[in-house]
Amino acid sequence: MTRYLLLVILFVSISQYAFSQGCIAIKNMSCGISSLDNSPKTWQFTANYRYFRSYRHFSGTEEHPDRVANNTEVINNDNSLIIGGTYTINNRWTVSASVPFIYIDRSSLYEHDRINRYHSSSHGLGDIRLMGYYSSRLFSGKSSVMYGLGFKLPTGNYNFKDDFHTVNGIERRPVDQSIQPGDGGLGVVTEINLGHHLSEQWTLYANALYMFNSRNTNGTRTFRETLSPILANEAIMSAPDQYMVRLGAQFSVKGKLGLSLGGRIEGIPVRDAIGKSDGFRRPGYIVSVEPGATYQHGPHSFNVNVPFALVRNRQQSVTDRETEIATGNPRHGDAAFADYLLSLTYAYKLSKKVF
Repeated sequence: MTRYLLLVILFVSISQYAFSQGCIAIKNMSCGISSLDNSPKTWQFTANYRYFRSYRHFSGTEEHPDRVANNTEVINNDNSLIIGGTYTINNRWTVSASVPFIYIDRSSLYEHDRINRYHSSSHGLGDIRLMGYYSSRLFSGKSSVMYGLGFKLPTGNYNFKDDFHTVNGIERRPVDQSIQPGDGGLGVVTEINLGHHLSEQWTLYANALYMFNSRNTNGTRTFRETLSPILANEAIMSAPDQYMVRLGAQFSVKGKLGLSLGGRIEGIPVRDAIGKSDGFRRPGYIVSVEPGATYQHGPHSFNVNVPFALVRNRQQSVTDRETEIATGNPRHGDAAFADYLLSLTYAYKLSKKVF
């Protein structure tokens, strides 16, 4: 029972795919793998659907409610499907892959003629992620630690284009950074996932992820310099790092139903941990409270997870600071955030060992 509960909480706590709940351009990522058991030479497949609607604008932690009141807000409607596969080599080693497919609709005034609200969108394959994990037991088996190392491949289009209704007519341009399917960089992903069994029903979890992006800028034009000459330093998109930390607890009900509650922070740093941080990015983070529920029946598992935003912070970027120094005027860009994220996951474990 102890082993089963620990595995269920690992599934609940780390199977959720993270993405920006708004204009903070975090790409489809997850903390850990979703494993129903660790039997050697077994496969598990997952499908995760995710939706959010971002429209609330923030500079720092200060909201700009006038944007909604005046109908000038930017609205992103994100629908994504992430297909995942996990192969357990033995009770220590596991490998996994996740393949995201996205469709994001974005509407705004400022990207078009600044009078009418028009739409742009992106769709297709995102950045694929390949991971390897090593697991070990601590404290007489009551705790589990899982170390992860892998890559985020630059498979998503980072120069996706759509039609924009400008004052000069319809122009074909790259869509906003927040809805680009990829960022063009090869990312090195590091993880650590912890689970501690308190009793037959209670388990604690903690997860942390950091992705080091190897690329500085990706060459995709933002057209922000056309809004104002002082934004010339934001003409090209950045390929930023990203991070996520989660912790919480789960209560198991009769071995099949798990109810969890935790908190998480996810975001993009102002500066990358390694290398330069040039180009345009909207750095910031979201702090959320994260309730969830999982139900398991045989080889099938179903999960619903709904993080609700508590703190939304669009931090001052490197280019904001450069412009502020050059002009002598305060400069702090904004970003739109969602109120919540809906995540639905289905997992299936093959009943027979393969290979």
